Amino acid sequence: MDKPTLHFPVTLAPEPQDLPAAAPAVGASADIETPTRTDRLLHAALGRLTAGISPAALALAWTDWALHLAQSPGKWGRLLEKAVRKSGRFADYAAHAVAGSPAPCIAPLPQDHRFDGEAWQRWPFNVIQQGFLLNQQWWHNATTGIGGVSPHHEQVVSFAARQFLDMLSPVNFLATNPEVLQATREENGMNLARGAAHLLEDWQRMLLGKPPAGTENFVPGKNVAVTPGQVVLRNRLVELIQYAPATAEIHAEPVLIVPAWIMKYYILDLSPHNSLVNYLVQRGHTVFMISWHNPVEADRDLGMDDYLQQGVLAALDAVAAIVPERRIHTAGYCLGGTLLAIAAAWLAGQRDARIASMTLLAAQTDFTEAGELNLFIDDSELDYLDAMMWRQGYLETHQMAGAFELLRSNDLVGSRVVSAYLLGKRQPVNDLMAWNADATRMPYRMHSEYLRRLFLKNELFEGRYRVDGRPVALTDIHVPMFVVATETDHVAPWKSVYKIRLVADADLSFVLTSGGHNAGIVSEPGHPRRHFRLGRQADGDIYLAPDDWVAATPPQEGSWWPAWADWLEAAGSRRAAPPAMGAPARGYPALGPAPGNYVLER
Repeated sequence: MDKPTLHFPVTLAPEPQDLPAAAPAVGASADIETPTRTDRLLHAALGRLTAGISPAALALAWTDWALHLAQSPGKWGRLLEKAVRKSGRFADYAAHAVAGSPAPCIAPLPQDHRFDGEAWQRWPFNVIQQGFLLNQQWWHNATTGIGGVSPHHEQVVSFAARQFLDMLSPVNFLATNPEVLQATREENGMNLARGAAHLLEDWQRMLLGKPPAGTENFVPGKNVAVTPGQVVLRNRLVELIQYAPATAEIHAEPVLIVPAWIMKYYILDLSPHNSLVNYLVQRGHTVFMISWHNPVEADRDLGMDDYLQQGVLAALDAVAAIVPERRIHTAGYCLGGTLLAIAAAWLAGQRDARIASMTLLAAQTDFTEAGELNLFIDDSELDYLDAMMWRQGYLETHQMAGAFELLRSNDLVGSRVVSAYLLGKRQPVNDLMAWNADATRMPYRMHSEYLRRLFLKNELFEGRYRVDGRPVALTDIHVPMFVVATETDHVAPWKSVYKIRLVADADLSFVLTSGGHNAGIVSEPGHPRRHFRLGRQADGDIYLAPDDWVAATPPQEGSWWPAWADWLEAAGSRRAAPPAMGAPARGYPALGPAPGNYVLER
């Protein structure tokens, strides 16, 4: 069978002084004028000042909320009633708190651990935290449940109010945080001196573009990303790593892993004890891993089709040449999983049968319920992002990291402020934290296409996404699927990942594991306090709604890794001798040891 080939025109990136007056939005009609160069430059400058947040988008959201609230007298009355009732409960609690330890009048949300410490349960700090929580609850009531407000605007206003309140949390201030006060008394203020030094060091590192303190102890090829292997393919966009066998016999069908290109690949090859790659190799699998190039300004015109052609399809060609006449198990993490699903659907439409199975790890194919990340995705926000990327040719790593930190401000921002700057204690950096600071840039064209075509327009799930001018459909994928979602994922919420069951025309195993977007995937055997649910849907089975599926699927203790490895091995039970490293005669020589060059790019 001839391999399907994509044909795209080659375009050279313009020099900065020759940037086009406007870059048309993806999918824009040909008869609609594009924004002028002046508007683009202005939006790019404003975007830098506002960290990519569109003032117009915020103004629209607040105006929508305020206008509908203004014409909702019933809501006013309900809010007034709640305010009076909460004030009464708080006054009663405060009066009793002086004399003893009354039962709290409000409990924090399950994911909010800011007030768990014993010191927060003693007067006057119990009164302070209860007042804050009641106020937070009232503002949630005030920003939600107003008839006529668009769901997106409601989410934006509620999120913005929560962020503002989090800034004012009593946890963040010396005078209202009993744990910080105690540390200050015991250390005669030395904790604050250390905190000031930490703040100064972090500020200097940010200005110089250096990674956070402690990450220098985790260097790819030295103490992370150390599974032995060879780079067997290098093109403009990827290096392909083939890992050395660890067993005398191997499972005949190789495994190709497609990681997300927003970060470095080695989240799946961290330290030897928690490396998914090392685990598979030790189980006798031949593993190949894509390592993405870190784009620069000259890569501004690389698009989604380039990532497909020079990424997944080029890697499949290489694996098929090195391990010929064997089908290939594929796995994709996060954005890499979305791209893998596009590739699998396109190949299925070409009657290309090289893929034996598809595993998706915290990867979405439907984006209508993509969680709070959708707060940063609407036409106004994307116009600002487009302008910023158009000017510099890519989206910077810190511009992406800021949005993800905002989604978990309590955990990521607030905890760092208290621990590092008020208590003067650096949280020890581990391999996963160091990887999280090792981000990559996103080329202008690809990121714009990805956000507009997938997030904003949901073209893939609705069958309107085109590759080489032809639509691809997820229903064309008939290979077995193994889909993993994580319970507390803020990037790919598990109910969004679960939606692939609506279009899967194949046997599908679905796993819901404890943990978040990263830690739930890096969940090696022996990791404490891990559990997962595993259910199988055969072709023709009746669909279960997400909550019904959870109720019907009991949890299992431990890691999901062995369950996946067992599934892979059941799908390809033949044993064989390990293949050679690379295939020089077929154009894939060994180019150097893993982890290669691209993972080291800054």
